[in-house]
Amino acid sequence: MAYFYDTIARYYDPENDDVQDDLILYSALAEQTDGLILDVGCGTGRVMFHLATEGHSVHGIDRSPEMLARARRKQSQRPDLRERCTLIEGDILSDPLPARYGLIILPYNTFMHLHEGDQQQQVLIKLKSVLDDGGILIVDIPNAGEAFATQDDGSLTLERTFTEPETGHLVMQQSVSRIDRTQQLQYISWIYDEIDAQNVVRRTLAPLTLRYVFPREMDLMLAAAGLRRIGCYGDYDESPFEGECPRMIVLAQKARA
Repeated sequence: MAYFYDTIARYYDPENDDVQDDLILYSALAEQTDGLILDVGCGTGRVMFHLATEGHSVHGIDRSPEMLARARRKQSQRPDLRERCTLIEGDILSDPLPARYGLIILPYNTFMHLHEGDQQQQVLIKLKSVLDDGGILIVDIPNAGEAFATQDDGSLTLERTFTEPETGHLVMQQSVSRIDRTQQLQYISWIYDEIDAQNVVRRTLAPLTLRYVFPREMDLMLAAAGLRRIGCYGDYDESPFEGECPRMIVLAQKARA
């Protein structure tokens, strides 16, 4: 089975064109830290190029060659970013990282792509080993409590429509999902219906599995990795994590000896 992001790479940028709320938060954190920045799951460079445009040096790692190919094409069109951006094709679980970092970002659900608690733990341990003293690690995931309170109904949901820029075709993005609450896994079938000028529909089906993490579980994983939570927001405006907030945005540093 093709890796999810290789399958949907050409849809990713137009689909996520309006996902910008988190960038202000990352900019603020980048100003508070020194040294290199690591963007884990950098994809086509949404976060990476934003921070590089502001003058920061950023390494981005991703396992999808199709997503990275698109990032490289963007980089080739921006000579001013070539020296500040380094793209790494690799698996965060198994491949080495080339430097130490003042800020490490796991943006928008990246941490959930690790389907087992042990894998999530291993990644935290690895990232702690390349985090500068005084550096910050940020993990952005949904509020699991809010998601688990929603009952599955098996319905097909129209998520959005957008124009695929290379062809000009209209794309209707839909989804069907269910949550396994015992394993903390969400199984999503993403459906992209692309409609050409003759009204012929080409359908792309892309299954995706994500693992939810609860607040106390996150604290335990951080502690086991030698990290400590220094903040937790419920949204990108830095509002408190509480009640029905949509996100769980965790900031951590190395634990004091």
